[in-house]
Amino acid sequence: MQLKIGLPKGSLQEATFQMFDKAGWRVRVDSRSYHPVIDDEEIEPLLIRPQEIPRYLEDGLIDAGITGLDWLEDCGLKAHEVADLRYAKTSMNPIRIVLSAKADSPVKSAADLQGKRIATEYVRLTERWLAERGVSATVEFSWGACEMKVPDLADAIVVNTETGSSLRAHNLAIIETLLVSTPRLVANEAAWADEWKRRKIENLALMLVGAIQAGDLVGLKMNVRKTDLEKVTSILPALQNPTLSALADAEWMAVETILSDRQVRELIPELVRAGARGIVEYPLNKVIP
Repeated sequence: MQLKIGLPKGSLQEATFQMFDKAGWRVRVDSRSYHPVIDDEEIEPLLIRPQEIPRYLEDGLIDAGITGLDWLEDCGLKAHEVADLRYAKTSMNPIRIVLSAKADSPVKSAADLQGKRIATEYVRLTERWLAERGVSATVEFSWGACEMKVPDLADAIVVNTETGSSLRAHNLAIIETLLVSTPRLVANEAAWADEWKRRKIENLALMLVGAIQAGDLVGLKMNVRKTDLEKVTSILPALQNPTLSALADAEWMAVETILSDRQVRELIPELVRAGARGIVEYPLNKVIP
């Protein structure tokens, strides 16, 4: 038996492959292929544009997939959400689906869109958002590059943005945020009801989330005299509590902890002053809480 899973083709592709790599699966693909190779005979991966993954899930053509909450909301798919995978193409930040117009445009709120034209890939999401606010506007599907359509072809756009840099580069201002979105691992109901597929999906989710949680964490271990132990542990953060182990020399203890990599540069000098010796920092692949 195999689990057929849709992986996002496009801007999230490399970040997704890197995440799978840290989670323990090696995924490789030829630049012209939509069929990646993975070192797990129980998984059949397919490269699919994330906006299409919900439709193939709904039709039962794939068992599971990784797609954004934005595309799930746009198509209104009823699927089982297995995990929130907080990663993006350039950072760990979620993306925002925003209404945007020229900085000097008279469009300053949703109400100003009455009778106007909006270009977007998120047609259904935008139409529902407008309807909830009692606004009637023309919403046109755009094949991307929406920023170039304002103001000549559209009065405003609804697009996704991670940093806002592209919008600023085109002198566009964010007026409102429609949705905050992160990638989600989702399964169709038939696959989730299948005991073998559900277990495989759950295993995959556990390892992927563990890889993401380890993203900005490192391990730190050191040797500490027992007389300095209280002083060292009082300044030492940890996910739970530092791990203490006896050494051959009865006067010393081994101390190990996990912390944010941003803390290390400030913490190590403090640890040295507090009496820690033999400090070793090491990367983490997965953290399972």
